[in-house]
Amino acid sequence: MALLALLATAYRHPSGRTEALIGIGAAAVTLATGILGRGEAWDALRHLAPVVAFLATILVVADVCARAGLFAAAAQVVRNVSRGRAVRLLGGVFVLAAAVTAVLSLDATVVLLTPVVIGAAVAMGTSSRPGAYACLRMANSASLLLPVSNLTNLLAMRHLDLTFGGFALVMAPVLAVVLIVEYVVLRVLFRAELSERAEPPTRRLDVDLPRVPLVAVVVMLVGFAALSPLGVEPFWVSTVVAAVLVGWARREGLLGVGDAVRAAHPSFAIFVLSLGVVVAALSTGFLGDAVADLLPGSTSYGALLVIAVVATVLANALTNLSATLLVVPLLAPLGTPAVLAALLGLNIGSGLTYTGSLANLLWKRGLDRQGEHVSLREFHRVSLVATPIALVAAVSMLALVT
Repeated sequence: MALLALLATAYRHPSGRTEALIGIGAAAVTLATGILGRGEAWDALRHLAPVVAFLATILVVADVCARAGLFAAAAQVVRNVSRGRAVRLLGGVFVLAAAVTAVLSLDATVVLLTPVVIGAAVAMGTSSRPGAYACLRMANSASLLLPVSNLTNLLAMRHLDLTFGGFALVMAPVLAVVLIVEYVVLRVLFRAELSERAEPPTRRLDVDLPRVPLVAVVVMLVGFAALSPLGVEPFWVSTVVAAVLVGWARREGLLGVGDAVRAAHPSFAIFVLSLGVVVAALSTGFLGDAVADLLPGSTSYGALLVIAVVATVLANALTNLSATLLVVPLLAPLGTPAVLAALLGLNIGSGLTYTGSLANLLWKRGLDRQGEHVSLREFHRVSLVATPIALVAAVSMLALVT
């Protein structure tokens, strides 16, 4: 019941205070059952704390980048390169959305990048649908590349015998295959909109990329890769970069201290920690046993495919964050290939339904606010075609490289 309350809260997305209070209440009720001891609850919170700290600080980094105009400038570069052709715009958006997701996480793509991509398409006089769906698909699928691209990856890292760079090397060919599949599917499904040709701009618009945020993001990415082999958690790097960017943004008059605190979404951090307590209790009970019975005991190709499918089902039933907390520890004894296969289902597979990931819900709310209403039928017209094909392709490549 506590988990259902948390899932309903995630779907409804109430005010921050309400979100935090429901989370604390759900965790308190769970602890009151006695299923989870205080020591076990503390272990769950201690495991989640670095991940939540990273989430809060990377959201601040992304917010400063958006206020400084980094996303808008990048979208303008894509528009200039497209020269009025919708197909070229889609290709550019794919690359841009994949890059933003990989470095700044999927939430930055759906919340901050998608609106400027829609604006670029409208300014060209072409349909905004292909670009908007490219952002959504890349928010889930491109989050495979780096440990910091998705909270699911960060939660799984302690169960993987991989460094930051090692994770990227294994996942790079997997992502390459997924990108091709996703791009081809969108080209086919939106062929009518992509056949439109707008009038190319009479001149290329000058683009002024904000240097400080751009350099800060690059330094942050290098810091992740360089310090990971030394055992330094990513949140230390993102915290330093966030502090530097907030200081710069304050001097530039882009935000105040209150804006920075709100950008960190502290209520959501409390919500995620509460979710960790609730899922930890479920994992020790019947649900953990039921899932363990479904998982295979090997890492053959067929077994990896089964793992990815089970993770997909759990992600869409419980959201991918809850499913990660449940399924990854159960797969850890099978080794790195099994955990990575689960991440394929938790990331790619979460794009199957709106409830698969919080990013899907944030994407839909963002489009609704812009007057770009998306029906369930249209959403599933894309997701039910793209997700299974991309998932099978990803598992096949993972089986080759591991």
